[in-house]
Amino acid sequence: MGAIVAIVGRPNVGKSTFFNRLIQRREAIVDAVSGVTRDRHYGKSDWNGREFSIIDTGGYVVGSDDIFEQEIDKQVELAIDEADAIIFMVDVESGVTGMDEDVSKLLRKVNKPVFLAINKVDNAQREADAVEFYALGLGDYYTLSSINGSGTGELLDALVKVLPEVEEEESELPRFAVVGRPNAGKSSFINALIGEDRYIVTDIAGTTRDSIDTKYNRFGFEFNLVDTAGIRRKAKVKEDLEFYSVMRSVRAIEHCDVCILLVDATRGFDGQVQNIFWLAQRNNKGVVILVNKWDLVEKETNSVKEYTKKIQEAIEPFDDVPILFISVLTKQRIFKAIETAVDVFKNRSKKVVTRKLNDIMLPIIEHTPPPAYKGKYVKIKFCTQLPTPYPQFAFFCNLPQYVRDPYKRFLENKLRENFDFSGVPITIFMRKK
Repeated sequence: MGAIVAIVGRPNVGKSTFFNRLIQRREAIVDAVSGVTRDRHYGKSDWNGREFSIIDTGGYVVGSDDIFEQEIDKQVELAIDEADAIIFMVDVESGVTGMDEDVSKLLRKVNKPVFLAINKVDNAQREADAVEFYALGLGDYYTLSSINGSGTGELLDALVKVLPEVEEEESELPRFAVVGRPNAGKSSFINALIGEDRYIVTDIAGTTRDSIDTKYNRFGFEFNLVDTAGIRRKAKVKEDLEFYSVMRSVRAIEHCDVCILLVDATRGFDGQVQNIFWLAQRNNKGVVILVNKWDLVEKETNSVKEYTKKIQEAIEPFDDVPILFISVLTKQRIFKAIETAVDVFKNRSKKVVTRKLNDIMLPIIEHTPPPAYKGKYVKIKFCTQLPTPYPQFAFFCNLPQYVRDPYKRFLENKLRENFDFSGVPITIFMRKK
């Protein structure tokens, strides 16, 4: 489970440049989800071996200054609620502005680490100008230039020191997060599951400080439900901004094993839902898709088969995902939904014995070897599953750099055909033998 860091500040102070620099620092970095509001806002970064998620709260506000003011307040509120640490970015060229003062007023009340980052400091004169930012009352600051990257190291060194230690989950229980767009029926789904309070075993104070973890024992399964539906509905943060619902999902997704993604059948599997899906996939979480309100859909035109096919096309190439049609109102197939989530949980922690893996995969590879590349033939000698919490496989060969993505996908499909990994992303590494 990673920590979450939010970058806040006025428009055009260089937040996005800084953000892009952070998420591109290493090849291993999971790429940012594109299209969450117009722009890349969420990515994973890693500094000195500490992985964290980084959220750029800015860059999507249009309108007059007053609208700006409200928007920035909203962004800061959200960062304060959701993040473990906050980077407040200002710009030495424009000096301290009224808006900066407003933001720092909000940040001074927070008891979370706040780092004041002064951007565009690329010479000694500007270094001297930076002193005026002491006036914001946030104490020491970090000067940097997000264009050329100078100064970012010191800031990140300090940042990773204060991030919460990654707590290994005590409980062996599967953690299911119910995610989806506002109004897809998340709360009703959870209420339908719980039925009456007597099913609740214990309320655990959320490990994430604020998402509600409830331990359920129902249908013979014991599991923790991470409820994002009922978290602090602040009047101030209007749910209308798609970005906020994605932010909410980020936290829940990072802290679960399986995402139960609720889709409103009447609205379809639109871009917003796809973003949440990719978020789960990039975090290597199990996924179950529940199409809710199926009772409200005109059946003649929309058969289950067609609808399923549409969703599968939208989520390619990771389309080996259970899709169930449910109705929260009539409690139709709710039990099946939890059962499926438990299966996906088991698939995610499945370990394939190395010998069995080789017995099955090597003949397949021999029959369909990787295509020759630049006249070179790749020979795969051996494969094994890595000891990670989710399925990752290493294939050892003479020329790992010549194995292209389509062949990796072929291997993945063969793994899926032979071992049930339904609902679980698989990562394949080619290693030098």
